[in-house]
Amino acid sequence: MTEAQSRTTTWLVALVVAGLVLYFLRDVLLPFVAGFAVAYILDPLVNRLTRLRIGRALASAIAIVMFGIAALGLMLMTIPVLRTQISTFVQRLPSYVERVRSLIEPMVETIRERFGLAEIGDMTKLVSGQASEALSWIGGLMLSLVSGGAAIVNILSLLFITPLVAYYLLRDWPKITGRIDHWLPKTEATTMRVQLREIDRTLAGFARGQALVCLSLAIFYAVTLTMAGLDFGVLVGLFAGLASFIPFLGAFGGGLLSIGLALIQFPTWGPVFLIAAIFVAGQILEGYVLTPKLVGDRVGLHPVWIIFALMVGGALFGFLGLLLAVPVAAAIGVLVRFAIERYLASPFYRGPSEPA
Repeated sequence: MTEAQSRTTTWLVALVVAGLVLYFLRDVLLPFVAGFAVAYILDPLVNRLTRLRIGRALASAIAIVMFGIAALGLMLMTIPVLRTQISTFVQRLPSYVERVRSLIEPMVETIRERFGLAEIGDMTKLVSGQASEALSWIGGLMLSLVSGGAAIVNILSLLFITPLVAYYLLRDWPKITGRIDHWLPKTEATTMRVQLREIDRTLAGFARGQALVCLSLAIFYAVTLTMAGLDFGVLVGLFAGLASFIPFLGAFGGGLLSIGLALIQFPTWGPVFLIAAIFVAGQILEGYVLTPKLVGDRVGLHPVWIIFALMVGGALFGFLGLLLAVPVAAAIGVLVRFAIERYLASPFYRGPSEPA
């Protein structure tokens, strides 16, 4: 085995081992991933504070405290509203079930008369009963997510572990990068530094820009859906906006949920079309204004590859995989583009006689 083949084998084994470690530890990684994302978002602020001759440890603490105050204020403003809306949803479940039954039964009756199905009445009762149980289960689940013990444990882990991880990453980032730089192979150090800088630029720009996009969309959807008269406009709007950090999830999930609630709540089609128009406007705002201005083309991935990355990440790592799918795919994209550039410049592609 040549030296180049030995290095390649070593890197492949290291990547496989790292992937296996992440897979087996996926259930405890969420606070650490969140802390890493917070550190990426706050790093420019810490760098500006250090340029004002503030020590990096103090600058990191100031940035974390400012972020914590902003997050705490947002939670204090939104959690009471969310809890009220979820409680209201649970109270209105019987009327929603009756509305679903009133929508389903005429359609089932029409199908029965047209195709001459005699036993479809039992199917109607079954569907109505299942819908009732499903809505009751969803309502209870939503209420338990806000007040249940498991939710409290998860929130506490995010509240305490995430700031610590972010603080230590911000404080020691120059030391960490310096140590990694020292470990790079001497013969390939320059090339690897260039690619690592490109990955860093891609991930940092995506994290900061996408966070602003999600916040803007959450405010837009919450305000417009509430103004449109949707009962749980704040709840659905915040979900649709914040879930937009995972591409396509916020728009499709929030849109389907809003339209479904509108069909149950409103007796006419006008408000339903208005709700649908709000999400169309949100997609236009995201695609043509927010994302180009705040994120740009930092990820550099085709939408088909983004969908593929989301499916693979979700299948392997669940919710954590959905969060990491696009950033990891973007980092892989940087390396793939570099490999293609090297291939196009190689004699294997050009032939032995063609100049570079």
